[in-house]
Amino acid sequence: MTSIDVTQLTKDYGDRRAVDGLTFSVRPGKVTGFLGPNGAGKSTTMRLVLGLDRPTSGTATIGGRAYAEIDEPLRHVGALLDAQAAMGSRTGRDHLRILAATARIPARRVDDVLEQAGIASAAGRRIRTYSLGMRQRLGIAAALLGDPAVLMLDEPSNGLDPEGIIWIRQLVRELADEGRAVLVSSHLMSETASFADHLVVLGRGRLLADTAMREFIDAWTTPRVRLRTTEADRLRALLTARGLHPAEGEDGRWTVEGARVEDIGPLAAEEGIPILELAGEEPSLEHAYLALTADEAEYTTARPAAAAQEA
Repeated sequence: MTSIDVTQLTKDYGDRRAVDGLTFSVRPGKVTGFLGPNGAGKSTTMRLVLGLDRPTSGTATIGGRAYAEIDEPLRHVGALLDAQAAMGSRTGRDHLRILAATARIPARRVDDVLEQAGIASAAGRRIRTYSLGMRQRLGIAAALLGDPAVLMLDEPSNGLDPEGIIWIRQLVRELADEGRAVLVSSHLMSETASFADHLVVLGRGRLLADTAMREFIDAWTTPRVRLRTTEADRLRALLTARGLHPAEGEDGRWTVEGARVEDIGPLAAEEGIPILELAGEEPSLEHAYLALTADEAEYTTARPAAAAQEA
C-alpha cells in the first residue's frame, strides 16, 4: 500500500518561508482533506511532493521514494494541480494520448478515463473550446490515466456544476474505498465534510491540525440545543443542577451550550416537563475550521457588522 509521507518539509522563497517544518502522512484507504487559508502553503506543499519545486530542507516521499525516483510516475501518482495547463490547440483525446504514450500506458485507457470523467462526447474538440468545468474533468481524467495508487487533487470541484460536484464527491470516496491514498485540497468546507475521513490543516506554512474529521470538529466547536417549554423555571433549575447553563432568547426559545438533544430530552421527560420544541445544532466543519484558522489567514476582508454580531 502506498502513502504520501512529508517529514520536516520546509520551503523558502528568498526571505519568505512558504512551508515551515511540515510533517504529516496521507494514508491508503482514506480521503485526506487538505485545508488552509489562501497563502497557507497547500499548493507549494503539493508541488514539493510532486517534485515541481525543491525543498529547502526535509523530505516528501510517495511509497518511500521521492517523486523524481519513481519510474513511470503516472502509473503510481495521479495529480491535478492546474486544469488550465493543457494546450488549448489539442483535442481532449490527443492530450490524454500523449500522456499515455509518455508513460507507456495502453491507448485503450484513454477512452476509459474519458468515459469515467463524463467528457467522452467532447473528446474530439479542441481544449480551448472547453468550459472551466470540462477542463477540470479532463484534468481529473489525466490524473486517473495510469490507474495510480495515489491521487493528489487541488480544488477538483472548481468550475463544476452541481452534477459534477456530486460526481467528484463520489469519485474520491470510491478511489479511497479501493485502497488508494487520496489528498484533496479545497476551500469548500461542506464538500470536504462530505467525503474526507482525515484532515490536514495548514496556516502560514505551519501544521495546525492532523486528525480525523470527527475529532477535529469536536475539538474546535461546541454543540448546542435550542428549545421551548411552558415551564421555563423548572427546566432551568433542572439543567443548572446538571451543570448546564441555559440562556433565554428574545423569541422565548432557550439555548443550552455544550448539550445535545439526547442530554435534554430524557431529563425533561423524567421530570414531566413539557417540551414544545427541541432541536440540536451540531457544529460543522466550517465552524471548526474558522475557529482554528481565525488568526492564521494572510488575506482577510472586513465582515459586515451583522455577521460580526452573529459570530
